[in-house]
Amino acid sequence: MTKKMKLKISARLMKKRTRRTSTTSKKQCRFCGNTELAVGIDYKNSGFLRSFLTERGKILPSRISGNCKRHQRGLAKEIRKARSMALLPYVAQYN
Repeated sequence: MTKKMKLKISARLMKKRTRRTSTTSKKQCRFCGNTELAVGIDYKNSGFLRSFLTERGKILPSRISGNCKRHQRGLAKEIRKARSMALLPYVAQYN
């Protein structure tokens, strides 16, 4: 029988392993907890929708904004509506 060799784990791999197993709190959807905000998702409220855009004019992904799947879709739909009515920009202005 051959002996199993025990491999040394590098510090980099140890950090990676602890990062994977660390318990971080999941982002909560701000619309699920507050029904008033969920009703407030409207294309006419461009100031509110602007907070879900990057400085370049892209829609923030749900992993960054913390929205659930249902509300992220509705938010993107209203942003697209506001863009078509020229309430929000498609891209940022270059100087």
